[in-house]
Amino acid sequence: MQNGAPSTIDFLDTCRRRVDAELDRRIKSGSVSAQLQDAMRYSVLGGGKRIRPALAIAAAGALGQSPDSALVPACAVELIHAYSLVHDDLPAMDNDELRRGRPTAHIAFDEATAILAGDALQALAFGWLAEAPGVEISARLAMIQELAHASGHSGMVGGQAIDLESVGKSLTLAQLETMHRHKTGALIEASVRIGALTAPDVSETAMDALTRYAKALGLAFQVQDDLLDIEGDTETIGKPQGSDVARAKPTYPALLGPKGAREHLSSLLNSALESLRDFGPEADPLRSMADYVVARTH
Repeated sequence: MQNGAPSTIDFLDTCRRRVDAELDRRIKSGSVSAQLQDAMRYSVLGGGKRIRPALAIAAAGALGQSPDSALVPACAVELIHAYSLVHDDLPAMDNDELRRGRPTAHIAFDEATAILAGDALQALAFGWLAEAPGVEISARLAMIQELAHASGHSGMVGGQAIDLESVGKSLTLAQLETMHRHKTGALIEASVRIGALTAPDVSETAMDALTRYAKALGLAFQVQDDLLDIEGDTETIGKPQGSDVARAKPTYPALLGPKGAREHLSSLLNSALESLRDFGPEADPLRSMADYVVARTH
C-alpha cells in the first residue's frame, strides 16, 4: 500500500476517533485536584496521530482479533506516550514551549503541575491494563510487564537519559541506534507486542516476526523525525523547526547526511515489510502504517 492511500488514512482516522473517544471517556474525572485533571486532559487530548495505539490495534487485527479487544491496552500505551512528552518538554529536559502547535503543559499550566500530570498518566496506564476488558488475566499481566519494561530504565527512560548525556557529543551509528531503540523504539515495539497479546494463542513465530517489524519501524520513525527537524516547518510539524540542531543533539542527518539518512530510512522500511512476509492481508494495516511513518510530514 502506498502512503496516503484511502485505506491507510481511513484506518488511522478510525483508530484515532475510537482512541480519542475512549481516552476522553476514561479521564473525565477521578482526580482529587481539578487543575491536575485539567492538565492530564490537556496533555492527552491535545491532538496527535495516535500511531502507537493504531499499531496495537493493527497488530491485534493481524492475528484475527477485533479492534475492541485492543482498545483499552492501546489507550494505556498512549497514556505512557503522553506522559513522556510532558516530561520531555520540561525546562530540565528539552525545554520546549510548543507541542502539536499548542503551548506545552508546563507553559499552559506550570512546571509542578506538568510533572504531576505526567506522573498521574503513567500510573493510570498500568491501572487500565490491569482491568482491560475482554483480555485474559494472564495476558493483562504480560501486557503490564511489556509496558513496564518498555517505559522504564531499560527502555524509554533509559533512552532519554542517553539522549541527555549525548548532547554536544559525536556518536557512532551503533550508539545512535542504541539510544533510539530505547527512547523511541521501545514504546513502538511494546505497542505492537501488547496488541499481539490480545490473541490468546499467538505463536512465538508470529510474535518474533511482529517484534522484528516493530524494531525496524521504531528506528524508521526516529530517522523521519530527525529529517523533519531539518526539512519541515514549525507550523506543519507542530514544534520549533531545527530544535534538535539548536541543542546540538545527535541525529541521523548529522551523522549520515540527509541523503544517507533517507537511504537508511528506506532500508528500515524494507526490513519492516519483509518481517510481515508470512502474514496475509489481515496485516495490511501494519504494512500501510510502515509506509505512512516513513513518508509523514509531521
